[in-house]
Amino acid sequence: MHNHWIIDLNFEEDENRTACTATLNGFSAPGVKGVGIARRNPDDSPDSTIGEELAAARACSNLAHELINKAASGIETRTHEAAHLIF
Repeated sequence: MHNHWIIDLNFEEDENRTACTATLNGFSAPGVKGVGIARRNPDDSPDSTIGEELAAARACSNLAHELINKAASGIETRTHEAAHLIF
């Protein structure tokens, strides 16, 4: 069996913040997504690249935690015991 999941990153920006949503797409991809936000310090000059990188990193980190939670829930459903997954 071969699965291929793609992480799709979508950004929304204004002059003070960048938000990113990370969504998994692909055959049998679990229905989870992650969200990350980067806020610009008012004393800093605008740089959309830095905001996107930070927001994307936070969204992917959140996505990873959501995947672990989904896996733990699946384990608990099958074993009827608490799952102890470490991230």
